[in-house]
Amino acid sequence: MSDGSSRSWLIPTQRLVWLALGWLVFAIAASFFPRLGLAWWAAGAIVLLAVAIDAVQLLRARVPSVKRQVNHALAVGVEHDVILAVEGTQIGFFLRVIDHYPAHCETHALPQSLHLARGATVQIKYRLKPLERGEMQFAAAELWLSTHIGLLARRVRAGIAQTVRVYPDFAALVGYTLLAADNRLSQAGILQRRRRGEGLDFHQLREYREGDAPRQIDWKATSRVRKLISREYRDERDQQILLLLDCGRRMHARDGALSHLDHALNAALMLAYVAVRQGDAVGLLTFGGIDRYLPPRKSQSTVTALMAATFDLQASLAVPDYYAAAVRLMGLNRKRSLVVIITNLRDEDDDTLKPAISLLRQRHLVVVASLREYILEAALRAPVDNLDSALTHAATAQYLLDRQRSFARLEAARIPCIDVEPAALPLALVNRYTELKRRGAI
Repeated sequence: MSDGSSRSWLIPTQRLVWLALGWLVFAIAASFFPRLGLAWWAAGAIVLLAVAIDAVQLLRARVPSVKRQVNHALAVGVEHDVILAVEGTQIGFFLRVIDHYPAHCETHALPQSLHLARGATVQIKYRLKPLERGEMQFAAAELWLSTHIGLLARRVRAGIAQTVRVYPDFAALVGYTLLAADNRLSQAGILQRRRRGEGLDFHQLREYREGDAPRQIDWKATSRVRKLISREYRDERDQQILLLLDCGRRMHARDGALSHLDHALNAALMLAYVAVRQGDAVGLLTFGGIDRYLPPRKSQSTVTALMAATFDLQASLAVPDYYAAAVRLMGLNRKRSLVVIITNLRDEDDDTLKPAISLLRQRHLVVVASLREYILEAALRAPVDNLDSALTHAATAQYLLDRQRSFARLEAARIPCIDVEPAALPLALVNRYTELKRRGAI
């Protein structure tokens, strides 16, 4: 990160332009009235002297320093405060401040104009909203300095470049969607839901409740306290969830401000958060032009590790190869797991998707979660009033029919599927996970 204050230009201001125009008009008048010639020369000399004084003041004065205050970790789609602290020098300035913020961001309250008194320090605040994830860089800020004379402006760079990281907006997921999911889980009693067969961990002893099975009664504890005591179980922990995330070209699609890959990451992070809270391990494997692998882990830092591993993921231009991804996953992980394929499914995917699922099902339970474009439903609802709209409607209907047939074939093969619009994917994915866990399928 380098200081940009060494770069400097002197630029005429609007005030100087108007003075120059006035002097030219004066010159025309002096050509008709020779008596004005001396006054015209005097006016030109005064303006020239003022410009020279202004230039000397601007060039000799030390450039104000600029310090930027911004979090090193930002959330995509969320507005953040950025503060520029501008410290004055030996003379006062009128300032126009322009911050060179990263691309793919929206800002409010920039540029700003202000008066910087001699030796004073002022703070400028503006709002920044990143629109994409990844590593981004602020360049040095740009200052336009002018004195009280105001005939010239000195354009300089001040401050340093700074690098920030933009992550998925996981806080919003936890704050809203996850609360809804947690309420549903607690109301349904999923964390303590009884089910027959294996896969149960003993949780605690409690008083007998109506509806408890006789096999739950702990007779030794009952005899000690002389009232019925039941054993309470919870779903088995230490299971594995493997997220198989498509980063291919279809994930470039956007519904609103976020791409399908952003929505997929939000869903993956939310599922990881819920699974880790229930004692399960979560891992990640990406495919579709980008190959990253995070082995399953169940520590509290799992979600943080997932965010660090995926914050800069961007959709590629590659066609997703489901079978190649399945082969790689089978070689990396041998323990039975719930494998969640997060993608944007098409009917032409059968050639690699069906063999991939057949391979994965030899060892794992597979769930296919697909994002359905909101624009397709909107196209079907749009009025048909000309040939173009009729062709669009027919093509959309045929596309959705082919898509439904693809999911019908998967459901017929007893493969759990999710087909929802992107914003609904996080909650749908968590609900399917908790349903499978409650049934003892994993």
